[in-house]
Amino acid sequence: MTVTPDLLLLLALITFGYVLVCAVWPYRPCRRCGGTGKLHGGFGGIRYCPRCNHTGLRLRLGRHLYNLLRRAEREGNR
Repeated sequence: MTVTPDLLLLLALITFGYVLVCAVWPYRPCRRCGGTGKLHGGFGGIRYCPRCNHTGLRLRLGRHLYNLLRRAEREGNR
């Protein structure tokens, strides 16, 4: 199977787009609470979402990896 230049260009555009999204919007809505920060119980009770720490936001995977690389770079320079 050969990789065509069109496929490589498409993958490069998708990757660049995701990097741009991670730079501009580093947080995404929490899946568990739907971005509200609250969970609704069975009998009308409401509690805070433990996954997002009741903020309704989660750090994107790409931004998390970027932060890890930056932290490792800073610690390596000390």
